[in-house]
Amino acid sequence: MQERSALADYARARATDSFGAPQDAARRYAAALALSPDNPVLAAAAFRQAFTVGDKALAVSAARALDKGGKIGPDGRLVLFADAVSRKDWKGARIELDRLRDDPIFSHLAPTFDAWVAVGSGKGDPLAPLATIKNNPFAAGYASEHRPFLLFAKGKTKEGLAALQALGQAGPLPPRLSIAAAAQLARKGNRKEALGLLEGQSPSLVAARARLAAGKPLRNSMATAGQGIAELLLRLAADASAAEAPELALTLSRTATFLAPDNASPWLVTAELLAAQDKNEGALAALEKVPRDDALQVDSADLRLRILSGSGRNEAAVTEARAFVAAQPASVAGWSRLGDLLSADTKHQQAADAYGKALDLVRGGAAAPQPEWGLWLLKGGALTEAGRWDEGKAALEQAYKLAPDQAVVLNYLGYSQLERRENLAEAERLIREASKLQPDDASITDSLGWAHYVRGDVAKAIELLERAARGQPADTAINEHLGDAYYSAGRRYEARYAWQAALIYAEADAATRLKSKIETGLKPSLAAP
Repeated sequence: MQERSALADYARARATDSFGAPQDAARRYAAALALSPDNPVLAAAAFRQAFTVGDKALAVSAARALDKGGKIGPDGRLVLFADAVSRKDWKGARIELDRLRDDPIFSHLAPTFDAWVAVGSGKGDPLAPLATIKNNPFAAGYASEHRPFLLFAKGKTKEGLAALQALGQAGPLPPRLSIAAAAQLARKGNRKEALGLLEGQSPSLVAARARLAAGKPLRNSMATAGQGIAELLLRLAADASAAEAPELALTLSRTATFLAPDNASPWLVTAELLAAQDKNEGALAALEKVPRDDALQVDSADLRLRILSGSGRNEAAVTEARAFVAAQPASVAGWSRLGDLLSADTKHQQAADAYGKALDLVRGGAAAPQPEWGLWLLKGGALTEAGRWDEGKAALEQAYKLAPDQAVVLNYLGYSQLERRENLAEAERLIREASKLQPDDASITDSLGWAHYVRGDVAKAIELLERAARGQPADTAINEHLGDAYYSAGRRYEARYAWQAALIYAEADAATRLKSKIETGLKPSLAAP
């Protein structure tokens, strides 16, 4: 009878999950597993569901059931290791770690795991395991990121700073590592050194500097075994995601949340991974775990808005973005983000106003997550789309004045004039300069080809537009330009073929224009912009 009830719960759990209620499904899996802990099929299903919703208790109980039945894999072993670390069961942690050493995924992490277990248990030298790494660049690469924090944990601040500086010479540190190091130094009273680690213009670094300057503590430290191992798993999760192993990446990031639930980074990474799998509600739920006063809350807010916008809830995203700038009117990133969302919602004048607010702050000395020229470019584009070309052109020219060697600025200013058939020689010059900077950029090659077409050199235009189409064969604008050039050269069949290709992804006015060209040919009123 009990087995029959467990199977009924299992069936309901699967059905509930298929109907889009993963939390409900997890509860049913947990109930079924409690009734039938020796069923390996049920345990495996419960284990997978636990990572979808982030249920630590279910993940651990399912892993134990799989272990008891001899069906546990390395991911289950990792969960048992993480559980032992969370409970400060260092003997149990070492037993599970010994069982992980032979797994090809986790073997190169074992020395760094060992080091953090030494920190947690207070037994042994945390740096000793790192000395065992020989001829293994993967293991050495992961370990090098943890050496500074292990030194900090031992109270060796000076040596830790030197190790962190050496690490930074290989490339800029991710903001979360800089914030983690600053958090540890600030707790020990090394406020000046902590502030020195927070240089940079990323929104989270700006927020962390502001918190520290106001005498507020920083979260997201890497001082405990749980926090250190969680960071190591996040690093591996990023690699797994890049290697297109999303299920493994999510298992790793979820396990990191089990180990360091008060740190924002595991929740942010988990939300990114869930959003990439179109599990938007789960991603939003993960972001709710990031404290409102956390320096990484600005990254959380940005990701939340991207998820809302990307899932068709742009109105909700705009409302939240407006609320954010109302609460933090001095946030350059906030105004810029609002401008992006308003542009996506075709509210171009409002977008231009938002970018203008961001520029006012930057000119007033506020730190910005992007260069000033980028904001002028965005403002100029928004004004142009809003039908205010004179003001838009002035903003674009300001972007050009600040960044005359940026291909995107040269191309945008040049093509915008080309569209309006003004300053054609200057427009072509700008686009040609952009093409010299980025000769393989298909959109810039298209602009240069179209400049030749507008100025009457159809043969050269076709040569360039064909090259652009090879680079981006599905681009609507490129194929329409190529079709127009073919038609003008008397190549009518090829023109219609190009227009048909353009029509596949065309929207609104462009689709109407292309259909007319295909039916009746190219007329002055149907010329591409």
